[in-house]
Amino acid sequence: MSTNKTPYCPIALSISYVGDKWTLIILRDMLLLNKTRFKEFKASRGKIASNILSNRLKMLLEEGFIEILNPLGTKKSRQFIATEKGIATLPIIIELYLFSVHDMHVSLFSEEELVVQKIILENPTLFKENVVKGYLELVNELKAGVGA
Repeated sequence: MSTNKTPYCPIALSISYVGDKWTLIILRDMLLLNKTRFKEFKASRGKIASNILSNRLKMLLEEGFIEILNPLGTKKSRQFIATEKGIATLPIIIELYLFSVHDMHVSLFSEEELVVQKIILENPTLFKENVVKGYLELVNELKAGVGA
């Protein structure tokens, strides 16, 4: 962990990992939108600054939330994928979504987001299971491509 202080409880430790806006947005983009490359995260609607994105990716790597696939050994071929620890944040992301989705006006959502919203609201548990299954399939395909 990057801080010198030992967290005094599990919630404090969790917040030290994912308690800022950008960390969860990056993990959301990985898990829900299948983004893997720096430029894809940079292009997100949230407009994250390059230096902040670099810092968050570095922290997520150091703490074991993500790993790098780098099939060609170049900066451009580098892909970031969530580890088991990163995937474990999905319930947090879904609960945060459910917590505030009703406070946002429908006009703020794209058509794709409205479809996702409907699915999440109908059955959050099934949604989580399907996202994890789909994400693991994506990761396996990416890893298979690395070995090819």
